[in-house]
Amino acid sequence: MATRRTTMRSRSGTKLYAVRDDSGKFKDIQTYKRAHAADLRQTSKAEKEAAQGPIEKKVRKAAKDAVKSVKTTVRGAVAAVERAAKRAVKQVSNPPPARRLTVADEGKTAVTKPSAKKSVNTKAKKSPRKPAAKKTVRKAAKTLKTASKK
Repeated sequence: MATRRTTMRSRSGTKLYAVRDDSGKFKDIQTYKRAHAADLRQTSKAEKEAAQGPIEKKVRKAAKDAVKSVKTTVRGAVAAVERAAKRAVKQVSNPPPARRLTVADEGKTAVTKPSAKKSVNTKAKKSPRKPAAKKTVRKAAKTLKTASKK
């Protein structure tokens, strides 16, 4: 985008280019010599297209299209990798809760294996249950225990 530049002279007499912003304040000041040389080094898009022949135009268009298609496929692949990474992070940070044992399962393990009783209690402590549900499970386990002793 071309910006409008004003020419002026410094105290020493050097010619300057000054660029102002919307409010009128100086945004950029360059010496005319450097700015003009930079302008001459650059060629505009219209000049480039005028200098090209018909074959060069076709080749340039084909190259542009190829770059565009590669960019879109790479962008899609990057997005897929990002989604997979996010999914993996979610799975690691929020593991699924431990399998809850039913009252019947707790009674069976408590009666058949006395060493398994400890693991059942630790599982009950680790699983996030409501206090009321914990109490009912304990009561049921107690009644099963007393029933199996009789």
